[in-house]
Amino acid sequence: MTRNEGSLDRAVRGIVGLVLIGATLAGAIGPWGWIGVVPLLTSALGWCPLYTVLGINTCGVTK
Repeated sequence: MTRNEGSLDRAVRGIVGLVLIGATLAGAIGPWGWIGVVPLLTSALGWCPLYTVLGINTCGVTK
């Protein structure tokens, strides 16, 4: 897996994931908020499978 997410992209994904999970745990939104695990995981890995399929790379570092 080659990184395809830049720093800003990873930060935004991490924040969105934490907000969704936190809102679910607080009871503010329904169980669909657990979808926040996906952006949180892709943020931690620095790799997004959808970006790979679409040919998108926000990393900025090329090998």
